Amino acid sequence: MPKLIFITSDKQEYAVEAQSGVSAMEAALDNLVPGIDGDCGGVAACGTCHVYVDQTWLAKTGAAQEGIEQDMLSLTDNAGASSRLSCQIIMSDELDGLVLTMPESQH
Repeated sequence: MPKLIFITSDKQEYAVEAQSGVSAMEAALDNLVPGIDGDCGGVAACGTCHVYVDQTWLAKTGAAQEGIEQDMLSLTDNAGASSRLSCQIIMSDELDGLVLTMPESQH
């Protein structure tokens, strides 16, 4: 099972395990990680699962997908080059150790 680390804006770390094939958002919700709400249920329609992908992982996660993910991120506060919606990051063994940081607006 791949592991990932969520870091809140106040630097609290939450290490969780995720089954391959589930989204990082689902892993956060299953493990009660604060700051990841997933209000839309994972269809990239709300931005309440916005995260910053650690620079060392960007090549593996890729940038935000054109279309709905980029459009939704353009409506969120403090989106940047490493921003992703965690509902669009599908976990796999290749992402074991992934580090995601939440923006200050999500606490």
